Amino acid sequence: MTPIVSLVGRPNVGKSTLFNRMTRSRDAIVADMPGLTRDRHYGMLRMADRPVIVVDTGGFEPVVDTGIVHQMARQTRQAIAESDLVVFLVDLRTGLSPQDLHIAAELRKTGKPIVLAVNKAEGRRNHPALAEFHELGLGEPFSISAAHGDSVPDLLERILQALPPEQGEASTDLPQVADAQASADANAGAAEASAAPRVHSLRLAIAGRPNVGKSTLVNALVGEERVIAFDMPGTTRDAIEVPFERDGRKFTLIDTAGLRRRGKVFEAVERFSVIKTLQAIEQANVVVLLLDATEGVSDQDAHIASFAVEAGRALVLAANKWDAVDTYGRERLMVAIRQRLPFVAFARFHSISARTGAGLNGLMKSVVAAHAAAYRKLPTPKLTRAIIDAVAQQQPPRVGPVRPKLRYAHQGGTNPPIIVIHGTALDRVPATYTRYLEGKLREKFDLAGTPLRLEYRSTSNPYARND
Repeated sequence: MTPIVSLVGRPNVGKSTLFNRMTRSRDAIVADMPGLTRDRHYGMLRMADRPVIVVDTGGFEPVVDTGIVHQMARQTRQAIAESDLVVFLVDLRTGLSPQDLHIAAELRKTGKPIVLAVNKAEGRRNHPALAEFHELGLGEPFSISAAHGDSVPDLLERILQALPPEQGEASTDLPQVADAQASADANAGAAEASAAPRVHSLRLAIAGRPNVGKSTLVNALVGEERVIAFDMPGTTRDAIEVPFERDGRKFTLIDTAGLRRRGKVFEAVERFSVIKTLQAIEQANVVVLLLDATEGVSDQDAHIASFAVEAGRALVLAANKWDAVDTYGRERLMVAIRQRLPFVAFARFHSISARTGAGLNGLMKSVVAAHAAAYRKLPTPKLTRAIIDAVAQQQPPRVGPVRPKLRYAHQGGTNPPIIVIHGTALDRVPATYTRYLEGKLREKFDLAGTPLRLEYRSTSNPYARND
């Protein structure tokens, strides 16, 4: 079983910086601001060909029992409970603090293996100030610089030595044969997944304005308090990936930061959160745009939907807090969706309550259907027949003396589906006729939930004179 290593410490000691250094990524947002990380953030690294899961946690303040800080502490305690080893990170510049003593006391009670790392020790590996950290009673302090990478490889070596041994290390060759077979099966599975994207873990991004219930929805789907859900806008600052399985299918949920209007984004950290959210939408297979049924549809909802469509992501609309709205409010919301989000009419709509779990089964069925539509293979003969039937029912309008001629079509890509139509004078096809063709193709091939791209390629007239 893959071991888990958690990075724990008070706010602003450099846990996220060390996480990015260990995983060789920029997955965690880093800034000189305490309390930036709030949820558990998971990453992978390999040490001596051994895979290890690393968990970045929020600033741990174990003596606070109220507010968002208390929720962050609960997340940290959960990370510690599931870990095989804890890296306790402290700050050499600020020295030993009373909060460090409280954290050390709580860590000792867990009985977990602990590695004490003293960060921000650039060029001061044997500094006399290191001596005061012996007071924590956690063994020899190990000085590093996460920002510059100083002694981080040595820290990884110490972690590897402190981890419990791999299962089957001291046994016969039989487990190694089994491991080789498992590796071969995994490689075969990877090849199959490459040929058929549907067997991959479906990446599902939950996007929306602040405080619409995105984190609550993630927790409801996972069945545990995986991310902090707090009645305060801007609680989530990073894009948190949460793997889970539902009805035998693997998903990766992405809880994103709430997107506010550009004029309302003031902090540099919030700008980073916006970038991470937009990247999460681009890297997702399906996006659930979560609306607040109690507040209607805002301009920001339209901006988020527009970005998802431009990125070509499959989309599902969900109105949260449906149980808190009366019949009149529900009718007004439906009217607002038709008026303000007409460009996502292809997306299925669901009324849900993330708090009670109502409507989540139907929502996830639409997510799976939208993903299937985005990757659907459309045979050329059937596409061509669909185009011919659509033209027979309604020809494109003349533009002057010329009427566009649609000859045949083929698929040019997936996610989103791209339909390439060949013919003559296709540069004169109006947008209204393109929308007509989109509707016919969606109906014919069941493409609900995904954007659809139509590309026109005109062939030259061989009988035209070249003067």
